[in-house]
Amino acid sequence: MAMKIQLIGSLRNPKVPLLGNRLRAAGFDVFDDWWGAGERADDCWQQYEVTRGRSYVEALYGEAADNIFYWDREHMDAAEIAVLLLPAGKSSHLELGYMIGQGKPGYVVFDREPERFDLMYRFANGVFFHEDDLLNMLAGGDICHT
Repeated sequence: MAMKIQLIGSLRNPKVPLLGNRLRAAGFDVFDDWWGAGERADDCWQQYEVTRGRSYVEALYGEAADNIFYWDREHMDAAEIAVLLLPAGKSSHLELGYMIGQGKPGYVVFDREPERFDLMYRFANGVFFHEDDLLNMLAGGDICHT
């Protein structure tokens, strides 16, 4: 049975489904379906909640947020590996931390050398600057577990 990968990233990153396809071609079961909501999904949710007169905290615990949150978490819980594709925002980093906190290996793929170094990426089991390097490591079975 193929290892399950949770591909984490930004709704605004067009490279997410492309990396998902590459991981699937390498034999992994990849969850990146969340990307299908579209790049404006969070903006539309915010606009809807503001129009209703709800605060951010109220919106976080509303029915729409519940459905999305628990759907995402269900797939994070089922996955064996996390891959964060940058650039990505705060939610993506929280998802990676959640999965690493469960003892699952988590990897980060940068799109370029960062302008400002950030030490906390050491929590990841691996940091890559080329998708091929991630794919080669995964294909070689050299998956680091925390």
